[in-house]
Amino acid sequence: MGKSIVKTIVKTIALVAVLAVVVVGVRAIDPIDDLQQQINQLSRAREQSIAATKPLEGELARLTEQLNSIRAGIEQAKGQLRGLEASIAAREADFAVQYALLSERVVSFYKASRAPSGLVLLLTGGTSSNLISDLFYRQTVTDQDKQIIAQITADLLQLEKDKQKVEADRVRLADLQAKLDKEAEFFEGEIAGAKSYQAKLSQQIASLTAQQQQIIAAKLGSLNLPQSLGAGPLYCTDDRKLDPGFGSAFAFYTYGIPHRVGMNQYGAYGRSKVGQDYRAILNAYFNSISFEAGKENIQIQVQGQGSMPLDEYLLGIYEMPESWPLEALKAQAVAARSYALAYTDNGAKEICTTQACQVWKPEKKTGAWKTAVEATRGEIMVSGGQTVTGWYSSTDGGYTFYNSDVWGGSQRPWTKRMRDTSGDVGGFGDLNERAYDKESPCFYAAQGWRNEYGKSAWLKGEEVADIANVILLARADSSVRAHLYQVDKPNPEGTDTWDAARVRQELSSRGVTPLSGGAGSVAIGADFGEGRTTQVTVDGVAFTGSEFKDWFNLRAPANIQIVGPLYNVERR
Repeated sequence: MGKSIVKTIVKTIALVAVLAVVVVGVRAIDPIDDLQQQINQLSRAREQSIAATKPLEGELARLTEQLNSIRAGIEQAKGQLRGLEASIAAREADFAVQYALLSERVVSFYKASRAPSGLVLLLTGGTSSNLISDLFYRQTVTDQDKQIIAQITADLLQLEKDKQKVEADRVRLADLQAKLDKEAEFFEGEIAGAKSYQAKLSQQIASLTAQQQQIIAAKLGSLNLPQSLGAGPLYCTDDRKLDPGFGSAFAFYTYGIPHRVGMNQYGAYGRSKVGQDYRAILNAYFNSISFEAGKENIQIQVQGQGSMPLDEYLLGIYEMPESWPLEALKAQAVAARSYALAYTDNGAKEICTTQACQVWKPEKKTGAWKTAVEATRGEIMVSGGQTVTGWYSSTDGGYTFYNSDVWGGSQRPWTKRMRDTSGDVGGFGDLNERAYDKESPCFYAAQGWRNEYGKSAWLKGEEVADIANVILLARADSSVRAHLYQVDKPNPEGTDTWDAARVRQELSSRGVTPLSGGAGSVAIGADFGEGRTTQVTVDGVAFTGSEFKDWFNLRAPANIQIVGPLYNVERR
C-alpha cells in the first residue's frame, strides 16, 4: 500500500468535510455537491452574460468575488489535505510495524503447533506440570494473536476502502476542478472584455459630461448673476407675478445665487438686525476662527494701483451698502481684509479689483464704511495659524457650503455647511420665514427668461415632460447625449438636436414608455438639514435632484436655469 494515491489528493479542492469522516468518523455535508451547485450557477450566469448585450460591472464583480472565494477554499483544502496525507502515512507505518511483529508470532505459533508433544517435553526438559503451563500460555497468546490478526485485517480492509473512496473523490474533484478552471477562464475573459468596454464608455461619458458642464457654466454665465453685492444690484424678478399667456405652467425657483461659500452678505444684514455683533456674525459663517489685529500697515499690491497699506486698500472696497447696520459693515470689513491678505499671501502677490477678487475702486469711502474699517482696525480672521480666505457672497438662500462642494479641490477647514436660519426648518414655508437672508430679492427666484411668454421663466407642461423624457433617454442609452441639448439653440457638438417627438420615439424604440402630453404634476423632495433638493417626481417618475437640475439646465429653453442645489417648483 504505497503513498502515491494519497499524494495525488493534494491537487483536489474543498475535500475537508469528506475526508474528516475518514479520520474521525464524523458525518458531514459533502462540499463536492456544493461546488457543483456553484459551478452550475456560474454556468447559468455565463449564459445570461452571453445573452446580455451590455455586461454590468456589478454582476461581473459579484462573479469575480465568487470565483475568488472558491479559489480560497481550494488553497485551504490543500493545506488540510497535506495534514490528512501525513495522518494516513502514519497509520500505514503503524500497521507495517504491527504486521511485522504479528508475522513473527505467526511463524513461531506455526512451528510450535507442528512439533509432537513428546518431543516438546523432551526438548524442554521440564516436568509435565511445566509443560501444561507452557502449553496453556502458548494457547492464550495464540488466541490473542488471532484477535490481533483479525483486527489488523479489518483495519487494513477499512484502510483500503478509505483509499478507494479517496481515489474516487479525487477523480470527481479533478473533473470539477477542470470545469471550474474552464468557467474561471471564461469569466476572466468576460470581465476583462466588459471592463474594457465600460472603461471606454466611462471615458465617453466623462468627455460628454465635461463638455456639458462647460455648456451649463456658459449658460449660467449668460444670466450675469453677481457673486457679491459689489458686483452690481440684484435683479431677480418674482415670476409668480408674471403671466406667460398659456395654460398649465411650471417654474423652478432656486434658493439663493452662486456661490454660497463663507459669509452670506444678506445673512449678515439679517443677523445684525436681530442684534448680533460682527464677531458673532463671522463665527456663524466661518468654522474654528479667532481674531488677530495689527495687520493694517501690511503693504499689498493692487492691480493697476501699486502698493498701499492694507487698511488704506480697504477704504476702496465697494461690497456692501453703507445704509446697512454697522455690525454688518464691520463683519464685511474683517472678511474683506482677511480675504485680501490671504489672496496676496501677506502682500507677496497682486490682487485684482473686480468681483473675481473683490470689488475695489480708487475713490475712498468716508462714511459708515470708513467707520467700520476703523472700528476693526487691522483685524483679520485666523484658523489654525493661517489667515482665513474670507469668502462671501450676496445671497446663500438659507444655506452655506464647503468651498470643495462648490468649486472642488481640497476643503478649507474654516468653511461650513450650515443652515442659515433663526430656527428649525421642516419645509419650504419654514425656510422662507426663518432664513436670515430672506430679504434679498434673489433669496427665492426663478432664473432666466424668454422674450416671449411675458419675459418669464415659466415652462409649459409639455416642456417639463420633455425634460423628464430626455433624462429617461440618457439613462437608457448614454451614447445619445449629444442629441439632447436645448432645441432653440444650435447644437454645441455640431450634430442634430432631437426635439420632443424624436426623444419620445427613441425612448419607445428602446422599450421605455415616455411621458406623453404635458406634465400633470411635479413634486419636490428636499433635505432641509443640508439644503439640497433630493428628488423631483414628474407624473410619478422620480429623478434625483442633481440629475434633474443638470438635464434641466441643458434642455430648458433660452437661458432658463436652476442655479443652486436647493430649488422648488411653482405652478399656475
